[in-house]
Amino acid sequence: MSHKKLVKQQKKAKNPLQRVLLVEDDAILALALEAALLDGGAEEVVICSSMAATMRELEKARPDAMILDVHLSDRHDGWALAELASLLGPKRPRIAFSTGSPDDIPAEVREMGCVFEKPYDPAQLVEVLLSGKKAGLFSRIRGALK
Repeated sequence: MSHKKLVKQQKKAKNPLQRVLLVEDDAILALALEAALLDGGAEEVVICSSMAATMRELEKARPDAMILDVHLSDRHDGWALAELASLLGPKRPRIAFSTGSPDDIPAEVREMGCVFEKPYDPAQLVEVLLSGKKAGLFSRIRGALK
């Protein structure tokens, strides 16, 4: 998706992205995702490379969206942050899982967001977060089976 389309979609979004927690320990991917999120109109992108850093950021302010790597430098259950996010209040942040191991996410947790299997186009992830639709890997498979 082009930069102009992302900006236009962000302006039309009912719930625009303001604060996004990007939980990713691969610096190159984190920078690419950050650029796509900022191009898409996110006001603030906070990159966390570990579970500990993410917990500190969650204490500071509630995010509008969270992009979660499943295998982090300090833990291999990054998906557990999605469960924690459900406790942040009545309006849960939008969740996207970014992983090379989608099968490592428990089924009940997977339903909390969309799943993007690495490698993927960061602009597509931003588009899905802005649309509010679950169009990750498993949603696309479900759609193909219907």
